[in-house]
Amino acid sequence: MLNADALATALTDGGSGWMVLSVAAVLPILWAFTLVLHFSRPYVIRFLMRLTLRFGGDVWWLSYVLMRDALMAITLGLSMIFLMPNLYLKIGLPITAPIATLILFWALVLKLIRDTDDDPAAFRLVSILLVIASVLYIVPQVYGMEAADQSYLGSLPSSLISSENLAIARPIMWLTLALFAITGAALFGRFLMRLGAPRDESEPEVPSRAP
Repeated sequence: MLNADALATALTDGGSGWMVLSVAAVLPILWAFTLVLHFSRPYVIRFLMRLTLRFGGDVWWLSYVLMRDALMAITLGLSMIFLMPNLYLKIGLPITAPIATLILFWALVLKLIRDTDDDPAAFRLVSILLVIASVLYIVPQVYGMEAADQSYLGSLPSSLISSENLAIARPIMWLTLALFAITGAALFGRFLMRLGAPRDESEPEVPSRAP
């Protein structure tokens, strides 16, 4: 029979594991909505061009940008659990989830330092990063965690789960953390170097509503 301390520990560990697995199960939906909002930009612009009221157009465009970028930020925030070694290496999670989180972080950094709505090259690069990141998360989630009981897949599900394939999961974790640190340091250094610098004439004072 469990005593009070053992029962509290079991409930805490079980609750934390259930929460992490629940977040991992919900993230494919967020990834899908992130891609939908990102690639719906041409439709939003076409609809925007039909509006005759300037104020209505501004509200429509700003609402779209807010929802699109906020959803990316929420997806990144929830994905940060994959950067915790005690969770990633002990609980069965998608093995490439840390890499997907890193690439999503790169996409947000690119949106921070460049105007991806007015720069077609930057928009294409963000699009590529989002597709790669979503594939790196959704594929191991579906064919690893969700298909763990499908015996006809052989060893494929276990090879896509972090706790079952530690020989690959450990290097992925430490490499991802190192690249996160390097990216953060580079972004912070760029911020410091631009403090007090004159504004680039190519940067608009007020962001445009649409290209």
